[in-house]
Parts: sequence; structure tokens; C-alpha cells
Amino acid sequence: MHINSDISRLKVHTYTVFGVIVLVVFFLLPFAALADGRVFNRIATFPVYLNTDMGVETVAEIVDASKDGNTLVYTDSETGKLGFVDIQRPDNPQALGAIDVGGEPTSVAVAGEYALVAVNTSPSFISPSGHLHVVHIGTQTIVATHKLAGQPDSVAVSPDERYAAIVIENERDEDLGNGEPPQAPAGLLQIVDLAGMPTDWSIRDVNLDNIADLFPGDAEPEYVDINTDNIAVVTMQENNHIVIIDLATGTIINHFSAGLTDLHQIDNQEEDPALISLTDTLTNVAREPDGVTWISNEVFATADEGDLFGGSRGFTLFDTDGNILFEAGNTLEHEVVRLGHYPDSRSGNKGNEPENVEFAEYRHQQYLFVASERSSVIFVYKIKGRHHKPVLMQVLPAGVGPEGIKAIPNRNLLVAASENDSRDDKYRSVITIYQLEKSNHGKANYPTVFSKNRADGTPIPWGALSGFAIDPRHEKTLYAVHDSFYQQSRIYVMNIHKKPAVITGEIILKDQNGHTVNLDAEGIAASSNRDGSFWIASEGAGSVDDPGRPVTSLNELVHVAADGVIIDTVTLPDSVNAKQRRFGFEGVASVKEGDNEVLYVAFQRPWIGDPEPNNTDDGGQVRIGRYDTASREWTFAYYPLEVRQSPNGGWVGLSEITALGDGRFAVVERDNQANTDARIKHIYAFSVNNVIFRPEGETFDVLTKTLIRDLMPDLEATGGMVLEKIESLAVTRKGDMLFANDNDGVDDSNGETQLIRINGVFEKSRRDTIVRSTD
Repeated sequence: MHINSDISRLKVHTYTVFGVIVLVVFFLLPFAALADGRVFNRIATFPVYLNTDMGVETVAEIVDASKDGNTLVYTDSETGKLGFVDIQRPDNPQALGAIDVGGEPTSVAVAGEYALVAVNTSPSFISPSGHLHVVHIGTQTIVATHKLAGQPDSVAVSPDERYAAIVIENERDEDLGNGEPPQAPAGLLQIVDLAGMPTDWSIRDVNLDNIADLFPGDAEPEYVDINTDNIAVVTMQENNHIVIIDLATGTIINHFSAGLTDLHQIDNQEEDPALISLTDTLTNVAREPDGVTWISNEVFATADEGDLFGGSRGFTLFDTDGNILFEAGNTLEHEVVRLGHYPDSRSGNKGNEPENVEFAEYRHQQYLFVASERSSVIFVYKIKGRHHKPVLMQVLPAGVGPEGIKAIPNRNLLVAASENDSRDDKYRSVITIYQLEKSNHGKANYPTVFSKNRADGTPIPWGALSGFAIDPRHEKTLYAVHDSFYQQSRIYVMNIHKKPAVITGEIILKDQNGHTVNLDAEGIAASSNRDGSFWIASEGAGSVDDPGRPVTSLNELVHVAADGVIIDTVTLPDSVNAKQRRFGFEGVASVKEGDNEVLYVAFQRPWIGDPEPNNTDDGGQVRIGRYDTASREWTFAYYPLEVRQSPNGGWVGLSEITALGDGRFAVVERDNQANTDARIKHIYAFSVNNVIFRPEGETFDVLTKTLIRDLMPDLEATGGMVLEKIESLAVTRKGDMLFANDNDGVDDSNGETQLIRINGVFEKSRRDTIVRSTD
């Protein structure tokens, strides 16, 4: 068996003294107890459309909180509104409505009882304009408006609430020429003196021209933060420069380049289908920082997102003299690969793309939070000692594209605003709420799966899990496959005795000539012959009745040896292939019937000629195929589907099948909806004992199904939005059930994988039967 795993070795790359320590911690800490037993866990997710309309596209970009921590305010640039959320009960956030701000709100910061909202009103790139609204949070009324010098981006309020600093970016037109600066007019920083009533506040300008080496005549400041000495740090992303400014005097204290760095063992190639390969090197990469936060009055952190030429895929700690105290190197990239969150479609650009950073102290412990825009996670670091050493403690799941992060230490809360929204693509713009809380043995609720290292010290890449199978000889071992999102099909070997589950190895599938294969593996079963081989259900592509999606591949059952070499391939009869639709094989189960190995296959949706849903009281019927490996004959029965219930329409189909023993099977039946549109995520069981499976051309019997569990409460209990693609299911000999979602390879998805175990789902008599059938 070609299983590439090396759980004892960890290859460490030296970027700084602290970098070595952080890399070690990255390998250990996602599954180690925290010293004080406290972890951040997601407790609620608020869809932003609740403040507008479910059918409206929204964007939650920047978020802040009232001083008591009971009300969130956020910018929605898509609808031109400032939104409000009641989090007096943080696990049950409530919509408080939204107000128009007369343009595109780009940032918000709270000062006392007011929210300061920077609004872009620019008619064009060459005529930038904007204003600052001062909004009373309690009454949601605009109490003052101040004209700004151009298009604002970021706004920050000093800890003593004496000053506000507003970055006026005057961003470039990316469609003009080659999209590069210089493009007039240049940006600047504006300082607001928060003295007296909001109507009396005054504004001063700080010129940022001719200080950066790169595009010196076109300053494009991006983000600002203020320390307790009222010193502002400003990132100039396109200029790859950092500026330190005394707000009291409006003078530039220091400025310096953000510098260049080298990256090793990363993926810089974008393939189709995707392939995560941590074998590339990039040299002299410009950091091009975006978000910035002070850690102390002398040290700050930058999120090195990148824009024009760079993006170092991590974060950096600087002191005010410009010295680099720490850089993350490739560690963020490796960690999101380890957690199944790596966005391979961004490999040729900026990888996981850190967008923002936030610092706060909770219970006398300092934390740094780093938001990854493309991997949709929040990294949680503890800051240790006088050298401000970051030590990774957790990685939290967020909505798609987290940008704004706000720490609320007085309530032990953390919130993140995610800006991407598309109802049709099954994700919505959300605000995610986390709480620092005591946890069992100091373990967090996420991740639910992570991978160990290959022999080269890089994590085993994984994602898009689409099928499960328990090892019949070792029930602590689970096998999983990914679908066609990734090339080079493989079987993951997973230890489910651990929590979270651990991918310890991978079996790469190959043909008889030793070449890798690209299957659309949607299901896997361990052979009931107990010879270590597997059966994989590979879904065909295309429909015979859809000219826009012609058939390009057939549905197949692929017999695979223990070492990954393909033994045999089985297709459907020609008469059945002639009815193919693109919703084909979704799962396979292997059982013994007498001395014969028999395979049962779940089709996802009806094919041509199968009973179609009428969308009122009949959900239609879908095939369960039966393949006798001895006679090589196919026969079929029908499974009755539920009527779709989602307000967003869609369809209902099967996603998995697993054998329970004694002629019984369990299936996943689900709709193709997510979030508050989801309605059907169910586990059903049926028996084949009194059913005759018939060949194509005859009238098929209809199976009788029994509801085993509604998974909606289990999915809602994760604190996130309900995930769409529940595609993997396995049942242990004890009757415990494990299921998981397909995270779509982090493509138009937040990358979250929830592997959930429910103990004792199947009754003891059934457990005994399962034991007898597998002994």
C-alpha cells in the first residue's frame, strides 16, 4: 500500500528565530489542549440579508462594536447602508436594521456613543470624493457629516477617543492601461480632532507624497491603526510602504519599505482540475501589507495580502524603526492545506491571502487574529513574552471572504465580517460570532479534520470529501475520497478514533501502467471480500438530453487494490447509459449475498424515463442499482424522494449509501440548498429483503424508507450557516454514524468541513447485525 505519511518528522524552515518555533506549533497545536483550557468557539452566524431582504445581495465588510459590546455596526457597501445587530445574547444575534449613508460605506469605527462611517461618493477615479458620517448608535441617526478630501478606505479611532484617522486612498482604475500606478490624484491621511460635539469636529491633512520608493507621486494608503500614544501606523499597499504618524502634531515620525521576502514549499501553479503541490519557490516577494494593528506602542503586525506584484501569504511583525521581528513565511499556507481550506485557484496569485489583523487582550492574555480572505478562516495566536512571539493556538471557520475583525474583550467575544454574497452559489455575507470559553480538555470545536505530514514535511493536501467507508477490520480507520475537483484521485486514510479526525495517509490511484487517474469519485466501499480492496463509484459527466452539457464520461464502478492500482472497471448496460443525466453515481456499498460480492449503488436524481418530481406531493423516484460481481448483471429498484421544500427551489436527491447489514442500507437524502434556504438533510434507511431488483426494461419495485435522523439540528449546532453538500456517510459496528460535507475545494465556498459523529444512531439489534455481517 502506497501510503505517504510520516508522523514523526517535521521539516522546519528558518525565516527568523521565532519562525522556527511557530512552525513547530503549527504542526502540534490544532490538536493540543490549550494551557488555560480556554478556546474560541463559533457560537452564532448572522446573515446580513436579515437587515435588508433575503433576495438582496449584501456585503458585510468592516465591523465594530458599541462600547458595552451589545451592538454591532457594520458597513454594507453593496446596499450603501450601515447595519446594526443586537448581540446582547451573542449566541442569538438579532437584526436591528440598516440606514442609508449616501454612498458606499468603506469603513466604520466607534467613538463613545457614535459610529464614524467613512463613505465613498466618488463619481470617477479622477474625481474622488467622500464624507464622514457620525451616527448615533442608539438612535441610528446621522448627527453630523464632514466632507473628506477624497475616496476614504479605512478609519480608526484612538484608544482615548481623542482622534480619528481616515485613510484617503483615491484608488487606481485597474482597467486603465495595465492597471498600475501612478494614477493621480494621490492619497493622503486625514486626522479628525474629536473635540466637542460631532458638528464641531475639525479635520487636518497629512501629505504622503514622495516618501515611498515605489510610485512616490501616487501614495495609496490602505489601512490605519492607532496606539495608546496616539501614534498612527498606515500601510500603503501598492507602494509596499509603511508610515508612522504622530496624530497630535500631524507629523511623519518614520517611514520605511515593507520589504521583500522569499517563500519556499508553496503552490504557485493553478491547474484544472486542481492539484495542491507544495513544491514551488518564490523569491523577492513584496509583502504589500493591507490590514495593520498595534501589538504594543513599539510593535505592530501587518497582514501581507498583496496587490500588484506581491503578497507574502502571511503576516509580519515590525517595530517602529522598521525592523522585522517575525514573519510567518509559508506557515499560513501549510496550515490551510492541513485543514482542507487551501484555495488552489489562487495559487498563481496570493494563495490564502491574509486580509486583516486584530490585536486584543483577554483575561490578561494577548491575542493576535489574522483573517485569511481566500481560505475563509481566522488564525488565533497568543503573543508571548517581551519579544512578542506569536504562537498559533487555533484556526476558526468564517464566512466567505472575512475582512473585518473586531475583538470585544469585555464580553469575551470576537466577530468577523465576511464580504462575499451569492444566494445562487449557496453562500451569503455573514457576521460570525465567536466566544472565548472553557472547553473540554481545552479542545476547540474546529477543525473536525486535519492532515499529518508527508515525508517532505508538508501537510497531506485534501478537500472536497465526497464518500466514506469504515475499514471492516479496523473500525477506527475510515477511508475517504475526493471528487473531480482535484486531479490525481486518491483514497485518504483517516484515524477517526481521534477528535478531530486525522488524515494519516493517502493511497494514490493508478492504472495498470502506473499513471494517475482522474475519477469523479463520489463514493467508496471496502470490499466485503475482506481482501483490502475497494470499490469506488465514479460519477459520469453530462446528460444525453442536454445539448449544452453533452455526455463526456460514463458512470463507473472502479475496483481498486489495496495499493491503489485499478483492478477492474464496471459500467452500466448500454440501455441504461442511453438515459444518462449528469446526476449519476453518488455512493456504493459492498455486501455478501451468499458467496457473492454484491454492490449497491445510489443514483443522485432521476434519469430519463424515471418518475420525475411534480413539486407538489411527489418528489419523484431515483434508482438504486444492484450489481452482482459474479454474474456481472445489473438490476434496479426505485427509491422515493422527498418533495422539495426550500423557498429557493432547487432539487432533492441522494448523496451516499452505506450498508447496515442484514439487507439494510442507509442513505443521505438532501436538497441542494444551504444557509436558511436549506430544508432537507436527512438520513433514511431501507431494506432490500422483500424487494425484487429487476433488469432495465421491466417495472421496478419501490423501496420503503424509514427516517433515521434529521441532520439540520446537527448542522445548526455548529454555529455556522447550514452547509449544502452532505455527501459522506459511514456507520461503525457500534451503530455510531459519521457524516461530512463536501467543501467544494474552497471554490465559491468557505472551505469548512464538518465531520460530525453521532453516537448510537442505530439500535442495538442493528449493531449486532452489523457485527455479524462484518465478522
